[in-house]
Amino acid sequence: MQPPDYHPSLKFRPARGFVVRLAVLIFLIIAAFQSISFYFASLWYGSLGFESVYWYRLRAEAILFLSVATVSAIVLWVIFRLVTPPPGHSPRPFLQFGQQAIVIPTTDTLKQLAMPVSIVVGAFFGIAFSSDWNTFALFLNRTATPSIVDPIFGRPISFYLFTLPVLESAAGWLLAISVIGLIAAIVLSITDMTASFKGVSLGIGLVLLAVAFQTFLSRYTLLVQDNSLFTGVRYVDENIVIPGLSFVIAALLVGAFVATANIRIGRIRNLGIAIAVPAVTYIVAGVLVPFYVTTFVVGPNELVREKPYINNNIEFTRRAYALDHIEEVPFEPRVTNAVFDPAAHPETLENVRLWDWRALQSTLRQIQEIRTYYDFQDIDVDRYLINGKPQAMMLAARELSLSKLSSSGSQNWVNERLIYTHGYGVTMSPVSRFTKEGLPEFILSNMPVESTQPEIRLKRPEIYFGEITDWPVYVKTRQKEFNYPEGDANNYTTYEGTRGIRMGSFLRRLLIAWSIGDIAKVPFSDDITADSALLMRRNIRERVSELAPFLLFDPDPYIVVGTDGGLYWMIDGFTTADRYPYSRPLNLGTRSINYIRNSVKAVVNAYDGAVHLYVFDQTDSLVQSYQKMFPALFADVRDMPDFLRAHVRYPELLFRAQAAIYSTYHVENEQVFYNREDVWTIAQQGRGQQGQGAADTIEPYFVLMRFPGDKEQEFVSILPFTPTNRNNLIGWIAGRSDGDKYGTLRAYRFPKTRFVDGPLQIQARIDQDPQLSSQLTLWNQQGSTVIRGNLLVIPLEDTLLFIEPIYLQAERSPMPELRLVVLATQDRLAYAARFPEALSQLIQGGAPSASTAAETRSQPPTATAAQPSNIRSLVDRANQALADYRRLTSEGKLGEAGAKLDELKRALEEMNRTGASTK
Repeated sequence: MQPPDYHPSLKFRPARGFVVRLAVLIFLIIAAFQSISFYFASLWYGSLGFESVYWYRLRAEAILFLSVATVSAIVLWVIFRLVTPPPGHSPRPFLQFGQQAIVIPTTDTLKQLAMPVSIVVGAFFGIAFSSDWNTFALFLNRTATPSIVDPIFGRPISFYLFTLPVLESAAGWLLAISVIGLIAAIVLSITDMTASFKGVSLGIGLVLLAVAFQTFLSRYTLLVQDNSLFTGVRYVDENIVIPGLSFVIAALLVGAFVATANIRIGRIRNLGIAIAVPAVTYIVAGVLVPFYVTTFVVGPNELVREKPYINNNIEFTRRAYALDHIEEVPFEPRVTNAVFDPAAHPETLENVRLWDWRALQSTLRQIQEIRTYYDFQDIDVDRYLINGKPQAMMLAARELSLSKLSSSGSQNWVNERLIYTHGYGVTMSPVSRFTKEGLPEFILSNMPVESTQPEIRLKRPEIYFGEITDWPVYVKTRQKEFNYPEGDANNYTTYEGTRGIRMGSFLRRLLIAWSIGDIAKVPFSDDITADSALLMRRNIRERVSELAPFLLFDPDPYIVVGTDGGLYWMIDGFTTADRYPYSRPLNLGTRSINYIRNSVKAVVNAYDGAVHLYVFDQTDSLVQSYQKMFPALFADVRDMPDFLRAHVRYPELLFRAQAAIYSTYHVENEQVFYNREDVWTIAQQGRGQQGQGAADTIEPYFVLMRFPGDKEQEFVSILPFTPTNRNNLIGWIAGRSDGDKYGTLRAYRFPKTRFVDGPLQIQARIDQDPQLSSQLTLWNQQGSTVIRGNLLVIPLEDTLLFIEPIYLQAERSPMPELRLVVLATQDRLAYAARFPEALSQLIQGGAPSASTAAETRSQPPTATAAQPSNIRSLVDRANQALADYRRLTSEGKLGEAGAKLDELKRALEEMNRTGASTK
C-alpha cells in the first residue's frame, strides 16, 4: 500500500486567527455577564454591611485560580516539551490499520499545540482549585494548637486541620499533572519509529514521584481510618504498615530514578523494572506482612495489643466532640414507693410540656392561620419571664407561604413581588396550659397581635425573613404591602427598614432586574422607583449560609421575641472537620465529620434581615482562623444584647451528635470498650397502641427543671439512654443553656445492677392497664385516631416522672384534642383529663376510684325485699351511677368512671335479688 501524501507541517494560520478572535469574543461575553454577577453580589453583601467579606472571598478565588492555572500551564508546557521527541528522530508519517492509513501530525505541529493545550488544561485546574479557596485561606490564617499532638507522629492538631488538607490537594494536583504528562508521552511516542520511550520514561518517573508523595501523606490518613473495632492507628499500623510504607516510598523513589535514567537509554525493560520494584515492595510490606501480623500476632492477643490504641481513640473522640469535660454523676433512681413531694418542685411541674409540637401545629393551622396563605412551619420551645418567673413557652411564626398563595388563585407578579411581601406575628403559649375547650392558652395571638402579658409586647410583627420565605420582593414602592386581614378589608403597610438593595438609577435597575430574572417587568413598572429596595435571600438559612459557607448551620432555627418588641431568628453555627486524629466519624446529613464545635450564634432580624454572627467559643482554633480572615463578619459574645443572650439554647444538632457519640464513648475502660458490653442507644417511644407501628427515637426536649440536689432552676435539653437491644433506662444526658453554665453537659448514669423501666416499658404498662387500654381501643374504633404525644422523662430528686399526653383526633377534624394525661413512676400509674388531677392520683398511689370502690364494697346492703320504696331507691342509684359514668367518661376520668360502672352493676344485681324476693 502506498502511503498518503505527507506534509511536514500543518498550515492553519488563517484558521488560527479566526479561532483566536472567536475565543476573545466568547471571553468578553462571559466576562460581561460575570461582571454583572459580581456587581450584583457586591450590592447584596454591601446592603448587609459585609462587602469586605465578599471581596475577600472573590480575591481569594481569583488569586488561587490565577496561581494554579499559571503554574499548571507552565509545568504542563515544560512536560510537553520534554516528552516531545527531539529533532532528528525518525518520525513515523502514518499508522496503518488494515487498508486504512492515518496521518500523524509532525513534531513541529505538536509543539505548536503544547501551549494552547497547557493553557486550557491549566484553566480547568484553576477553576477546580478556586472553589476550594477556604482550605487555602485557612492554611494562611491557621491558628497553632501546640498543646495537643497526636500520639503516633507527634504532629499538632493544627497540622491536621490546616496543613494536611493543603498538602493533599497539592498531592492530587501533582498526580493529575503527572498522569497527563504520561498520557502525552505515550501519544507522542507513537510518532517515534525508534521506539526509544524516552518521553514515556520521563512521564513514568513523574508519576512515581507523585505516588511517593501521596503515599507519604497516606500515613496520616491512618489516624482517621475507621476500623471494625475503633477509629485510628492500630497495633499493626504503627508497627508494620507505617514502617512498610516507608519502604514503599523508598521503592517508588528508586523506581522514579530508574525511569528517569532510562531517558538516555530508552529501554522498555528498564520501565518494567521501575514499575515492578515499588509494586512488589507494596505487596510484601503493605499487604502480606500486615496480613500475617494481624492474623497470627494480633488476633490471638487482640485486647492486649490494641489496648493503648483503644485508649487513644476514646480520649481523642471525647475531645473532638467536646465530651472530655462532661460532668458525670451517679444516679440511683427509686424503683419502689417511687413518689415525690410536688410542693418541692412547683416550678418544674408547672412547666411540664403537655403540648406535643405536632398537635399544637395542627391546632394553630386551624385557629390562627386566619387566611389560607399563612403557615406555621415549626414550633419552638423557649423560656420567658412572666410576672418575674421563668416559664417555658411554645412559639410559632406565622409566615406567608408562596405555594399557598399560588393555590389560592392570587398568583401574579404584582402580588408576589410587591403586595404579599411578608408574614405577620407569632403565637406564644405556655407548654402546659389549656383552655376549657382544649385550646392553647395564648399569651400572643391573632392579627393584629394581642398580648395577655404586659411584659411581652410585639412592636414589629412583620416577618420579611423566615424559614419558608424564599422569594425576592420589592419594597418601598408605590404599591402598598398587604399586612394582615382586618374584617372585610385588609390592613396595609410600607417597609420602613434600612436594609435591602436600593434600586437607584435606570441602568442599575436594569442590572438588578436581569440578575433576578425580572427584566421584562421591573423596567416597565410604574410602582418601582429609585428609592425602592430589593429584598432577596430571605430564607434565613440560605442567608447565613451565603455569608458564611464554611460553617454548618443547625437546620432548626428558633424565633425570639425581644424586649424591644422585635422578632429575631437565632441559628446555631458550627465549625467542623473530618481529619481530627483518632476521632470516630459521624454522618450529619450528607456531611461526614469527626470534629464539631458550636462556635457561632447567628441572629437574623425578622423585619429587616440584619445578620450578626456572635462567637461563643474562643478556644476553637477554626473560628479563630475565620476571625482573622473576616474580622468584620464576627462579633464577640459580649456584644450580644442581654435580651437575646437570655434566649440562647443548647444547640439541638450538637446535642444529637454528642448523644450519638456518648452512647459508645461514655466507656473509658479499654476492656469494656473492646467487649462492647456497655453500649447504649437513645431511648425510643411508640406512637401506636399495643406495639402497633414502629418505635421512634426520642427527640431532644427542652424543660425548665432543677437538677437533683441543685437549688436553681435551669432550661435544659434532655435525652434518655437505654442499653443496646434492651428497653430499660441506663442514664440520661442534659445540655445546659443558662448563664455561665451554657454549653456544658451533665450525664446521670444509673447502676447497672438496678432495673429501671424505660419509655417503651412505661408505654407497655399504659397499654396493659385494663380500663385505659379498653378506652383507647374504643376511641380508635369510633371514627377517631388516638395520638400519643412525646413521652417525657423528668427527674425529680431520686424519682423519674414519665409524662405522656394522649390526644384524640376525629376523622373530619384536623385539630387534635387533649383527652388524657398519663403519669407514671417506676411503680405507679395514674391518668386523668388534666395534669393536676393525674398528679393527685399519682401521689395518692392510684385512682380515687379504688378507694371509693373499696368503701362502697364495705357498706352492708340496705335494701329490703318487702318494701317497694327500696326498689325505687335502687333504680335511682342505678340511674345516677349510669349518668355519672357517662359524664366521667366524656371528661376522660376513666378511673372514676370505672368505679361508677361497678356501682351500677351492684345496683342492678341488688334490684334483681330484691325483685326475686318480692315474687
